[in-house]
Amino acid sequence: MTSTQTPDRDTKAGLDIYHPPQSAALGALRIEASATGITRLDFIEARDADEVPRPNAWTEACRAQLDEYFGGDRRDFDLPLDAQGTDFQRQVWQALTTIPFGETRSYAEIAEGLGRKGAQRAVGAANGRNPISIIVPCHRVIGSNGRLTGYAGGIGRKQWLLAFEAQEVPLALC
Repeated sequence: MTSTQTPDRDTKAGLDIYHPPQSAALGALRIEASATGITRLDFIEARDADEVPRPNAWTEACRAQLDEYFGGDRRDFDLPLDAQGTDFQRQVWQALTTIPFGETRSYAEIAEGLGRKGAQRAVGAANGRNPISIIVPCHRVIGSNGRLTGYAGGIGRKQWLLAFEAQEVPLALC
C-alpha cells in the first residue's frame, strides 16, 4: 500500500461523502480514514449519503485525488492506506494496486503472482472484502474467461469504471 507524509493538519478519524461528477452512473462514495490513512472507500445508497461529514486531512486528500481521477488527470493514487484484514487479504490488496490503469487481471493471474497458483477462489474472496474501492482497484479483476464477475459496488459500476479507464466513456459525459 502507498504511504505519504502525515499532513500537518488534524488527522483524527474522519468521514466524508464524495459525489463523483458521474454521480448518476456511480452514486455516492463514503470515505473513512483513521489517523494514519484511508480505511474505507465504498459506494453507498442515496439514503445513506445524509451522514454528517467529519473530514480529516486524509479524507480531504482522498477527495482531491478522486477529483483528479474522475477528471482524467490521475491514474495512480498516492494515499496512505490503513485497511484492516488478514495477512493474505492485505497481500491480495497490495497486488491489486499494481494493476495498471486501464488494464485487467484474472483472479488466477493474481494468485500466480502471489506464488499461490490455484488459489483464485481465495483471491476472489479477499478481493470481495477489499474495503477501499477504486484506490485498491478490485474492479480491474475479471474472470479467466474475460467475463466480469462480482463487485461489491455492483456489476454496473464495475463495467462503468472499466469503460472509463479504457476511455470508452468520454470525459465530457463525466
